[in-house]
Amino acid sequence: MGTDSRMHILRRGDRGPAVADVHAALRSLGLLPPGASADGAEQPLDSVEYDDATELAVRHFQQVRGLSVDGRVGEETYRALSEARWSLGDRLLRYDPERPMRGDDVTNLQERLLELGYDAGRADGILGPETETGLRAFQRDYGLTSDGTCGPATLRALRQLGRKVTGGRPQLLRQSASFVESGPHLIGRRIVVDPGHGGADTGFTAGETTEADLVFDLASRIEGRLAAAGATVYLTRGRAQGPELAERTAFANDARADLFISLHMDAHTSEHARGVASYYYGTGSGASSTVGEEFASLVRREVVARTGLLDLGSHPKTWDQLRMTRMPSVRLDCGYLSHPVDRLLLLDARVRSAIAHAVLAAVQRLYLPAEADPPTGTFQLPTHV
Repeated sequence: MGTDSRMHILRRGDRGPAVADVHAALRSLGLLPPGASADGAEQPLDSVEYDDATELAVRHFQQVRGLSVDGRVGEETYRALSEARWSLGDRLLRYDPERPMRGDDVTNLQERLLELGYDAGRADGILGPETETGLRAFQRDYGLTSDGTCGPATLRALRQLGRKVTGGRPQLLRQSASFVESGPHLIGRRIVVDPGHGGADTGFTAGETTEADLVFDLASRIEGRLAAAGATVYLTRGRAQGPELAERTAFANDARADLFISLHMDAHTSEHARGVASYYYGTGSGASSTVGEEFASLVRREVVARTGLLDLGSHPKTWDQLRMTRMPSVRLDCGYLSHPVDRLLLLDARVRSAIAHAVLAAVQRLYLPAEADPPTGTFQLPTHV
């Protein structure tokens, strides 16, 4: 995932106060013990260095947090470091619509409410209206002042109670039930398809063809198939546009989308890198978008079954594009343009049509009850569409 260009990306060899701040955050998390990074706390701030130990600690942090592991600190990693400093009980938590509180303490609160059976939304570390509603319901049920503020009394009650819901993650049960109850048809569904890159950002270039052009072509094919099946489909950009990441997620949220699909084609310096991977919101330690996780698996397996591309699995990530969208969101990396076999396939319009059909099949299967769900690779476009 890209990093917000407004912040200077910190990397090995950099020096200064921003590096010192990163050192302090890593030390507070136990990832950079005192003395492991050139006496950072005792040096003048301008001389604190981003050294090998810093990069190693950042890589470890990124791996654990489900971020892109590159050893550098951009906007997303810096924000995650700041949020990781907060533990539940460090501060009063309340909903602020202008500047929502973010942090690991918010994630812990959300997870605790979900364990107790209260719908606090997704455990994403952002205190939004759903979390406030769940918190107020908990406070009301347990005789506390229902003010939506998590203070000492609410914390004591949360810590004293055992798990109220057993036999499965309540959020998973809630989300899955709502999807099945809404019916198997796609009429009226709002689906946002996000072709990656665009504008000045062309992505990887394969001969005269760019990644931006290919994913836009793919998105247009997906748009046509989903629209033919009755869905209302929005693309986040036109052929020559390149909106910022925040604009893409805001677009999906404003559209009140039921599903968000971001399309990419990968590239790597390794000659062996090839295949299809999908990503959904998740920390890797329990908190995840349950429907997003299901859809990531469905769409990846459908693409593999219909194209013969290598299967690289589905993976939880906390990338902003997956985290900030308020609906189930998936990023699909359709293959490696840097690999000769994948590139030949992706440059073939018939293969891109097969991928588009795979996405339609995955979306349709997401809304089907288990007993009506066809095996992977067998769903066919209805003849009347």
